[in-house]
Amino acid sequence: MIIVLRPDATDDQLQHLVEVIQQAGLQAHVSAGTERTIVGAIGDESKIRSVPFTAIPGVESAVPILKPYKLAGRSLHSERDRIMVGDVVVGGDEVVVVGGPCSVEPNDSLLLTARAIKKAGATILRGGAFKPRTSPYDFPGLGEEGLVMLDEARQETGLAIVTEVMDTRDVELVYRYADAFQIGARNSQNFNLLREVGKFDKPVFLKRGMSMTIKEFLMSAEYIMAQGNPNVIMVERGIRTFETATRNTLDIAAVAVLQLETHLPVFVDPSHAAGDFRYVIALARASVACGADGLMVEVHPNPEKAMSDGAQSLKFGKFERLMGEIAPVAQSVGRTVRPPMKES
Repeated sequence: MIIVLRPDATDDQLQHLVEVIQQAGLQAHVSAGTERTIVGAIGDESKIRSVPFTAIPGVESAVPILKPYKLAGRSLHSERDRIMVGDVVVGGDEVVVVGGPCSVEPNDSLLLTARAIKKAGATILRGGAFKPRTSPYDFPGLGEEGLVMLDEARQETGLAIVTEVMDTRDVELVYRYADAFQIGARNSQNFNLLREVGKFDKPVFLKRGMSMTIKEFLMSAEYIMAQGNPNVIMVERGIRTFETATRNTLDIAAVAVLQLETHLPVFVDPSHAAGDFRYVIALARASVACGADGLMVEVHPNPEKAMSDGAQSLKFGKFERLMGEIAPVAQSVGRTVRPPMKES
């Protein structure tokens, strides 16, 4: 239920309305706009159908929420979100670029990559300490050792860090090290994991499942937000189709749809969509042109020796080229890209 307050409604009247909603067993979500305050009653609306909201002092109107993603949708929150990942603003004018290797490896590749992407203009470092692999014999990640290495790279470079969490038992551990959680495509409908990260106060990069509709994608965000964590960043990373020329099919239209359907920031992962480094830059340009708030790009100093996803990883020079090519595209749609660092 969406309840719109009168312009002259008092704080006491707002508090009384919130208490009525909570006494009915629902959550009250308050969104204060410049002219109107909107209160969403989130939960089983059958519990409040008989409540005469318009008779409550200060209430102007009350209408049902028609879409199931009540918190992730725009019904209660019309303005675009800005989310802090460390000290990086996501969802603002700047197209934020996240870069890094697929996996944190037991060598110096993470630190080398962190230095290189920062020099090129990226502001967030990614790297998997826990890796969901198709084969049980593939490299599964370094676990806490990988988290420590990410923390060391952050301390040296100042980059914020994001890393994937796969298990509810690891959420608190990852929380201690990372600036943001990542929920991968394989876990995008692991509802217990979504609920668990929703209990924490760090942003969540939520990747779209490989066969997930946009509605299902938004409902996964709703699971996180319903637990109290509003800071979800949607990541389109390609979906499974009949096409085999690329690893996945980048649903570029999803960026435009999500920009209308949700107030949450929208990122694109062109690396997982392509599966081939040769296509990544072109997909990155298209994503920025379509309105993406950011990119997640896999970068490695020596992709031929990467322990996972080397085929889709960019070498440092190609990542610099990507940053240079998306800058004019961003400018053409009213956005900016952080310029490369000047040589000292």
